[in-house]
Amino acid sequence: MRVFETPRPVPGKLAPVLAGAAVIALALPVFVVADWPLEAWALAAVLWLVGQALSALLARLRLGLGNLAASGVVGIGMSFRTIAIGVVLVAVAVSDARVGIAAALLYAAAYTLELTVSLVSYFGAPAR
Repeated sequence: MRVFETPRPVPGKLAPVLAGAAVIALALPVFVVADWPLEAWALAAVLWLVGQALSALLARLRLGLGNLAASGVVGIGMSFRTIAIGVVLVAVAVSDARVGIAAALLYAAAYTLELTVSLVSYFGAPAR
């Protein structure tokens, strides 16, 4: 498929982050009404903010062939972000399954929407 071979400009990060943040924000009333553990909502929200902060920090590094070390740091940093959040969610799920699973599902929903908006904005952009 040629759609994957066509270079496009890197999309902005604001819309995907706002979409994921909206999922977190809109989930609070759902958690309250459904009597789900608010600790789960708070955990997912904190992990979301920490993940976004780390992503913003890594985005400040210049990427490309001239900066292979920075590119490696970004790759390892983004992997660390995912692994660290997963470890926290698994640890919480082991100690309190109700909180851990609810937090993991909320975080996964926010991350999935962020990824979806990123992909739509990337593949929806005109080719260079």
